Amino acid sequence: MGIEVKYPFLFLFLIPAVIMVFLFIRNHRGKGNEKFWIASLRLVIFSLLIFALTVPQVLLPVKGQTVVYLADRSASIGSNDEALAWIENSASKRKSEDQFAVAAFGKNVVLEQNLGRNREAITEFNGKADDSQSNLEAGLQFAASLIPRDSSGRIVLMTDGNETAGKSLEAASVLKNRNIEIDHVPLRTAAGDDVSISELKMPPSLYLGEEAPITIEVTSNIAKEADIRLSVNHKEVLKESVQVNEGKNVYTFTHKADTAGLTVYKAEIAADQDTFSENNTLHSVVNVKGTPKVLIVQGKDAGDIANLLKGSGLETDTVLPEKLPTVLSGYLQYQSIIFNNVPATVISEHQMTLMEKAVKEFGTGFIMFGGEESFGLGGYFKTPIEKLLPVDMDIKGKKEMPSLGLVLVMDRSGSMAGNKIELAKEAAVRSVELLREEDTLGFIAFDDRPWEILETEPLKDKKKAIEKIRSITPGGGTEIFTSLEQAYSELEELQLQRKHIILLTDGQSATNGDYELLIEDGKEKNITLSTVALGQDADRGLLEDLAGMGSGRFYDVTDSSIIPSILSRETVMATRTYIEDNPFFPSVQPYPDWSSLFEKGVPEMNAYIAAAAKPRAQVPLLSEIEDPVLAEWQYGMGRAAAFTSDSSGKWSGDWARWEKWPSFINQLVTKTLPQYESEPYRVAVENKDGNTVLSLESAASRSLPIEASIVSETGDQIEANIRLTAPGKYEAAMPESAGMYFLNIKQTDQNGNIQVHQTGFTIPYSEEYLQKGTNKEHLETLSKMTGGKELESGEEAFRPLKKPASTKQPISEWLLLAAFLIFFSEIALRRFGLTAIAAGILKKNRNKKEKPEAPIKIQNLKASREKKSPSVQMPDKLQGGTTVKETPEKTKEKKKTNRPKPPAESSPKEREERMKRLLDAKNRKK
Repeated sequence: MGIEVKYPFLFLFLIPAVIMVFLFIRNHRGKGNEKFWIASLRLVIFSLLIFALTVPQVLLPVKGQTVVYLADRSASIGSNDEALAWIENSASKRKSEDQFAVAAFGKNVVLEQNLGRNREAITEFNGKADDSQSNLEAGLQFAASLIPRDSSGRIVLMTDGNETAGKSLEAASVLKNRNIEIDHVPLRTAAGDDVSISELKMPPSLYLGEEAPITIEVTSNIAKEADIRLSVNHKEVLKESVQVNEGKNVYTFTHKADTAGLTVYKAEIAADQDTFSENNTLHSVVNVKGTPKVLIVQGKDAGDIANLLKGSGLETDTVLPEKLPTVLSGYLQYQSIIFNNVPATVISEHQMTLMEKAVKEFGTGFIMFGGEESFGLGGYFKTPIEKLLPVDMDIKGKKEMPSLGLVLVMDRSGSMAGNKIELAKEAAVRSVELLREEDTLGFIAFDDRPWEILETEPLKDKKKAIEKIRSITPGGGTEIFTSLEQAYSELEELQLQRKHIILLTDGQSATNGDYELLIEDGKEKNITLSTVALGQDADRGLLEDLAGMGSGRFYDVTDSSIIPSILSRETVMATRTYIEDNPFFPSVQPYPDWSSLFEKGVPEMNAYIAAAAKPRAQVPLLSEIEDPVLAEWQYGMGRAAAFTSDSSGKWSGDWARWEKWPSFINQLVTKTLPQYESEPYRVAVENKDGNTVLSLESAASRSLPIEASIVSETGDQIEANIRLTAPGKYEAAMPESAGMYFLNIKQTDQNGNIQVHQTGFTIPYSEEYLQKGTNKEHLETLSKMTGGKELESGEEAFRPLKKPASTKQPISEWLLLAAFLIFFSEIALRRFGLTAIAAGILKKNRNKKEKPEAPIKIQNLKASREKKSPSVQMPDKLQGGTTVKETPEKTKEKKKTNRPKPPAESSPKEREERMKRLLDAKNRKK
């Protein structure tokens, strides 16, 4: 047991307290030792109050030990059960009052067993620890949080000591202040042969046609044969078998840069019985300067734009929409992207998002040409592609449209649960937003029976309709015919120009009805039907037949993210009024860069898709009704354009036969090409104190503010705060996730000129996947800092701590209570004096020793006055039967007292009342 005070400096107040007491003794004129007694009491009071102000706490020892086992579950340890066996053996040797907990760590920390007594240790790890890093700091902090805050304890750290994240030495210094000891148990690292690529060196920039020197460094813990592969933009360009020796191996290759733009080089190594596959790949991003490259996405019945660009000096790659890249680097190698009559229903939401990032963040150009499967007719309403284009797909209010009745029949069976039904609801919401308030809408959700979500009637309250659609939840089985029959019955009697049903399901109907008769009857009432088969389990044969019989379209969907595009396209197609097919001569607006092309006149155009120009868009070409034919604008770092007619001549008419048509296409593409600064920054990725840091250095040592955008290979935006650390030098903290990232830098000089630079960099795999062995030095340092050691046996984990654990009990309140009690005693001493208090105490003791006389009952008032005995008896009824006792001393005092006798003429009642008052006064004195 001990005492601990929180504010010991407050004891200095004892000095003035002693001085005050001394002055009191010297100046007080009390009698005898009375002033010394008062002075002593005051000194005690002052001492108690000052002691209470220091916040004292009594340290009470805690029985038993508190131990937290902290086990490493990172990749360098692998599926090693050594830690579990050690914990089980150690916990079995604890005493009954000992308590323990078990935690595991990798990149994160998980609690495997909470702190407690009299329990068996776990036999397996159940928590999900990320094995890509070894964060000792996070593990130690979490383990310390399990130990009671004002108590000491012990952490048994079981690891190989290789720290790849965090700062464990800083965490250990904090634990030392809390009297928490760190003992360690070294664990063996994952054993096995391992070959890894430790470095890939490439020049940061190249010129088209330049021979690029490539250096690949390979590290191995064994001599063996391996294959090295090199890929450029995901195309393999080199494969070679090499003999890898133990230690570091350096291999040099060359490759001719044959494509312009951001080029991704990937080096891979493959060997038999390799322990870690994570360390077999590294990337490097190179900016190849040369002829701009354009990606043409070709739809059906579209013109040959690649042929029109042959004489422009631009390189082109033509792909089908189904073959579009699924990673950001697949788009950044191109300076512009052209969509030529491409429907949104074959492009995933993720691919659209990647293209939107490429345009906005990295300055890639984008052009959309019209056609029957483009713009609103293609289903681009509220997609990332519509966001980057200078036109809106929704044209409601522009002109009179035919009256429309639309019924959505959507599967809500159990198989639709999760992302499927959420996307289906989002698709239905987009359809609602595309409709006018005078349009008729119905919504039927079905499982084993139909559920009418929206009654088929004019759409008066869109907000309410959307709320009802979003409230749909998954249900039971699948039964299609009854719901489809109800949809037909609700539309057939309505007097509308267009009546359309969209059926969406991912399953097979539990029953079959006469679909052919139902659809034929509906066609007589001008009702059409389109179907959407979602997933592998859908009855594709049935749905395709239904769409064919219903004069609609069938969509076979494997990626549920395109459902919204399908339903928005179907909603637009149902009106068929987005196509303006009256031949006309577009009007040329006064934009100098376009006017020169039309000096000899403007060709006639047959048709275009109606769209609405966005507020900031420039519209060089307008139709007769002032719809945009050509619109362009700046979107983020890139430039986008929309040509609402087609490129084949079917819609564009005389434009496709116009002598300046190739020049028009070439100028349109050239205007979207980005303008980049030539290598103004040197980019490097470093590891500082366990954190990944991106370093930028200006080649011209300029310290102007910059704007940087960082996007991962999958298109995720990375939040990075670029800060200036030195003249011309910048830094940004990066996530620890390994992978390839793309960087776009925008800098504005004093004159307002904007310079843009784009490049890429890679964060290599974690050092966790390197064979390093056990780092005993680091473990010993951690233990010595906190007074711990390496444990040889499990029993040592519960040995007594160097600074035993204790609990703290504050005693300030008790000290204050004692001070107040003594304070009142001091007041009594000053009021009555030491002699009076001592006499009172002696008198009280003497009275206790004298034997009291027997009580006498009072009989009547007259007898009590005439009788000479030391006690008087009075009637019981005066005191309610109580007995009054008078001592001899009191009797003598009565004799000496000359009290007036009551008048003789007083009545018995008056005498009785007077006697009561006398007795009451007598009892109060007692």
